[in-house]
Amino acid sequence: MTSRRTTLKILGAAGAAGAFPAALLHAQTSGKTVRIVVPFSAGALTDIIARIYAEKLTGLLDQPVIVDNKPGAGGMTASQYLLSQPADGQTLLFVSSAHAVNPALRSKLPYDTKKDFSGLALLTKSPSVVVVPNDHPAKTLEELIRMGKQKPGSLTYGSAGVGSATHLAGEYFRTVAGLQMVHVPYKGVQEAVSAVAGKQLDLAFPPIALALPLIKGGRTRALAVTSPQRIPMMADTPTVAETGYPGFDSSIWYALVMHGNTPRPVMESLVQQVNRVSAMPDVADKLRRQGLVQEKLTLAGFDRFIADEILTLGKLVRDSGITPE
Repeated sequence: MTSRRTTLKILGAAGAAGAFPAALLHAQTSGKTVRIVVPFSAGALTDIIARIYAEKLTGLLDQPVIVDNKPGAGGMTASQYLLSQPADGQTLLFVSSAHAVNPALRSKLPYDTKKDFSGLALLTKSPSVVVVPNDHPAKTLEELIRMGKQKPGSLTYGSAGVGSATHLAGEYFRTVAGLQMVHVPYKGVQEAVSAVAGKQLDLAFPPIALALPLIKGGRTRALAVTSPQRIPMMADTPTVAETGYPGFDSSIWYALVMHGNTPRPVMESLVQQVNRVSAMPDVADKLRRQGLVQEKLTLAGFDRFIADEILTLGKLVRDSGITPE
């Protein structure tokens, strides 16, 4: 028969094991600043979401958590920076769908996306909006497509850079609609949308959160959303699918990844805190008001998701003929 003392020892050992990840994380990062590196400029949706999480994690981790913007090279600049830092849980990388595109886009990546990074948590997804200047002659998506086919190569569209999620949305649309369009890359999608509002471009494919202020302000007009169903906050805006392209679905995902050599207990502890942030009602409300849908994939499940996305988005890159510019 097991003695009471032995039982208490067993329970104590189990409790200590459960507390180990949090204790290890605190020991390694206590008093130090945690950085969430963002591959795009301030004001991009990646930046907005990262700052929501940074603010809440600061309180949960009891240490400063800051956002560090490192735009450039379609996310490669930020990715290389992360890999140059110690794999100790003090540096995280906030990524979008572009993270899974670069393996197909660049034949000589200085890292292996699947081996050198570990997926921490898939946080949200967002459909894009097809926007044009408010006084653009095309009043509907069908009219825009007709204009583009009448004068091949006459339509210009902007994105957050070659291989970015907003570039892929544009290429996906261009391919299924049978259009020839000129791509103009920027460092951030907000700059591309500003160019549309300023009538320097014909269209762009920003996420809802960045599109709405300019739409409501009368500077741009929404022709369609890229999700399979209409969006409640834009109920009068049709989907690309219902305007003649069944099955069209182009959503941008946003997530946190880490150095692939980060100790597993550290990652598990961080995931617990990230999940606590995601479950906060005010965070869920902020994300919803940005037109975002929350996701809950973490660790191994998210790694599998990334691997699948590398295959899916890689095919889109090859089919559309995207090359670095």
